[in-house]
Amino acid sequence: MNKIYPSADAALKGVVADGQTLAVGGFGLCGIPEALIDALHDSGVKDLTCISNNAGVDGFGLGKLLETRQIKKMIASYVGENKEFERQYLAGELQLEFTPQGTLAEKLRAGGAGIPAFFTKTGVGTQVAEGKELREFDGETYVMERSLVPDVALVKAHVADKSGNLRFRLTARNFNPAAAMAGKICIVEVEKIVEVGELAPDDIHLPGIYVHRIVLNAKPEKRIEKRTVSVAAPADAAAAKVEAQAAIAQAAAGSEVPAPVKNNKGA
Repeated sequence: MNKIYPSADAALKGVVADGQTLAVGGFGLCGIPEALIDALHDSGVKDLTCISNNAGVDGFGLGKLLETRQIKKMIASYVGENKEFERQYLAGELQLEFTPQGTLAEKLRAGGAGIPAFFTKTGVGTQVAEGKELREFDGETYVMERSLVPDVALVKAHVADKSGNLRFRLTARNFNPAAAMAGKICIVEVEKIVEVGELAPDDIHLPGIYVHRIVLNAKPEKRIEKRTVSVAAPADAAAAKVEAQAAIAQAAAGSEVPAPVKNNKGA
């Protein structure tokens, strides 16, 4: 069975439709399936329920689908930096099912494992537990949460072999594996495709049994959601190292840390 499709548009064709529930991998802008989200935007499908940690930012990621009103409901744990997400929710234009982050991850994992529901202490005594079954175990109260089994999962991985075995890269291995497992149909966007056998068994993070379609996006944009830089970094790396070593030595000796030494460059 050939799982590789020539484009993101082709990978979505015949799968996505109005009114579906979709799980979208990623955290903020890290590990999001950029090309698949763009193709979903261009497809024009609407009335979607999207399960994702958040909805990206304004004008990028799932934020694009919010702007075009293709999403009617978000199941998420974080509104974050997306002002349009916040505006639509507060204006009553968007349904939102706030879910604790760990509970959201477990809802997807459990759905992929065939577990229909589970009990957790998270949310007990808060609005999260309203209308849900409560049960006592070992003297503690737990709330029952239903698992999630979306119609389609859109995920991002770093490498796939032609059978769909996946390897994720660094922090992108966040919600992507759980989303992939939970979806009835899983479409994955990758930066590299290799032959079967090129991935060592111990290097495979998700087996290909969960993956139905693969599309190559070798050069994703990979935006940084919020860039933070140090404003007080010394210009002289050698001087900075000496200062750090002196500070550590002084702290270990229990004496006061000396004031920073200025370097010869006037920094």
